[in-house]
Amino acid sequence: MTQLKFSKLKLKINRISAVSTIQRFFIEIAYKGTAYHGWQTQPNALAVQEILDQKLSVVLRQNIETLGCGRTDAGVHATQFFAHFDMFCLDDLNITNPQTIKSINAVLPVDIVVKQIIKVNNKAHARFDATLRSYQYHIHFNKDPFKTESGWLYKNDVLDVEAMNLAAAIILKYDDFACFCKANADNHTNICNLFCCEWHKTDDGLIFYITANRFLRNMVRAIVGTLIDVGLGKLKPEALHNIICSKNRSNAGASVPACGLYLTKINYNYINNGQ
Repeated sequence: MTQLKFSKLKLKINRISAVSTIQRFFIEIAYKGTAYHGWQTQPNALAVQEILDQKLSVVLRQNIETLGCGRTDAGVHATQFFAHFDMFCLDDLNITNPQTIKSINAVLPVDIVVKQIIKVNNKAHARFDATLRSYQYHIHFNKDPFKTESGWLYKNDVLDVEAMNLAAAIILKYDDFACFCKANADNHTNICNLFCCEWHKTDDGLIFYITANRFLRNMVRAIVGTLIDVGLGKLKPEALHNIICSKNRSNAGASVPACGLYLTKINYNYINNGQ
């Protein structure tokens, strides 16, 4: 074999090897959930995952299927959300390059943004490796066109926030939250370890902060609704003991609207997410 033929064969083998190498990546995104039926792709409804997978497939020139760190309901927002995906590595495409991220953002709708893409171990998992998740629920008391669809306009500003925080502190003492879970949800367990559960006042409303290792479906919105009942005097803070111990969703308060809920932070032991 001549040297020229050998060089061409070696180049061809290297190209095949490069293309056949599969690498896993984490992608950090944020989105306004108003126009979407949650994160997860589903029939007959527009979801964030569907749009993201379509645009990634175009820019990265191969079929991309993401797997998210969890699910958000219709209308819920995320200021930080992680997903992972696998792809064939291409010599001419540096996926973590800021220019590649700009190219992806250029084809995404205005209510979804990619913040970063991180190369990870091929066994890393966006859902199962997350150690903590944090949510916020935003309430404002006065009509504000700039907060429409991004917070709950609650016209009764006479809420006993001190009582609401006493009740929130009681919630922290428990770990079985079946009473706050949507009926017929497909949970393997109702056990969640909470690390933060409290209300903070703002200039024109309230923000509820909650952090746990995991959450049940509809859990945060049900907790907020129950604590609102405490703030209105419909429930005493001590009532939370019986509500939680009952493990019965009908004993807790109504779920508040999705528009005020934000997924704000996901923690991984091997990622410094900068927050």
